[in-house]
Amino acid sequence: MLTAGLCLRASLRSAAANLYRRTGGQTFCALRLLRTSTSKQNEVLHTPPLDNAPKEYSPKIQQLVDDIAKLTLLEIADLNELLKATLKIQDVSMMPMMGAASVAAASTALAAEEEAAPIKKEKTSFTVKLTEIKAEDKVKLIKEVKNFIPGINLVQAKKLVESLPQEIKANVSKDEAEKVKAALEAAGGTVALE
Repeated sequence: MLTAGLCLRASLRSAAANLYRRTGGQTFCALRLLRTSTSKQNEVLHTPPLDNAPKEYSPKIQQLVDDIAKLTLLEIADLNELLKATLKIQDVSMMPMMGAASVAAASTALAAEEEAAPIKKEKTSFTVKLTEIKAEDKVKLIKEVKNFIPGINLVQAKKLVESLPQEIKANVSKDEAEKVKAALEAAGGTVALE
């Protein structure tokens, strides 16, 4: 392989010399390049590193990385603070890509949205729903349901209690709903306010 490279180089030089003689010196640059190429014939040309090849770091940098990796979080925080002070690095905000004007605009937009959002009104009307009963307190619960629903008799109250869940009172105030709930729970029922 070495002899093939030497033969190729020699033939290129002779071709360049012949061309130089024929053209009267117009190919001087090509001949000059051939003469100034590598002086050693067996010199190996180094290939440039590939993009995906791992980068080699100096031993000093590798030692620093190893030392930092062994630090605790508190020591890292102290190191960070000392480096900022030594290198005179100012703290950077959390959103470095946004300018100060856009941050101010975003904060005013959030404030406007909060003001524009309707204030949640406290619920004023409730529905009292009987969801479960204790079997031993069924009779007491039927009487309590009859008392809270006007115009109902005992048979209708019994059917209502046996087919749960049922609405006992609808669209009542909070105080009245709490009163009904307390009475039904005292009679042995489980009540939900909606």
